[in-house]
Amino acid sequence: MEVAELAPGLWRWTGWHEEWREQVGCVYYETAEAIVLIDPLLPPEDAERFLSALDRDVAKAAAPVHLLLTVYWHVRSATALSERYTGRIWAPRAARPAIERRGVAVSDPFTPGAELPGGLRAYPTGRGSEVAYWLAGPRALVFGDVLLGDEQGGIRICPDSWLPRQGGRARLAGPLADLARLEPLLLVPSHGAPVLTEASARLSALSAEAARNRSDQG
Repeated sequence: MEVAELAPGLWRWTGWHEEWREQVGCVYYETAEAIVLIDPLLPPEDAERFLSALDRDVAKAAAPVHLLLTVYWHVRSATALSERYTGRIWAPRAARPAIERRGVAVSDPFTPGAELPGGLRAYPTGRGSEVAYWLAGPRALVFGDVLLGDEQGGIRICPDSWLPRQGGRARLAGPLADLARLEPLLLVPSHGAPVLTEASARLSALSAEAARNRSDQG
């Protein structure tokens, strides 16, 4: 388990994901109005210590806890944490059936564009049931599976096999361009390291890459 503060009130932690056989990332974001946990996973390698620290943070903040999912694959520990903190579970409406088939009850389905607890906003990604979350305070974008950290401080598009059969990478061009126009300072993927420099330029480059793919298909 690794824990790092990316900006005031914004933390990222990792936990071992047995199915993936790797460490995956999760986000804690605290505002005056809410504590937001994005794609949370209890780190099995140190769950007790993690929960003890999280209990202290929640008690100190004295704010309601909300659990936000980027994509239906990331139900992770949402139910356990929602029960522990009487928290609400938010997820894209399009992902709700798949999430609930995994045994997680979504209390608050939403559509992209919705404003969410803590002032977050959900944006489409080009994958129909996945969103990215915009945290305006730290100017951070949080991704589920559509973008992956490349472990060299950069970011890349997920494998083609993860993308819609119709359109593939080309479907990402518009959404990535829209996200780049937010001028983020941080990109926080679930898989791979966060991007701490040139975030907007890197997103623009990925959008251009996807657009070239669309041109090639045409």
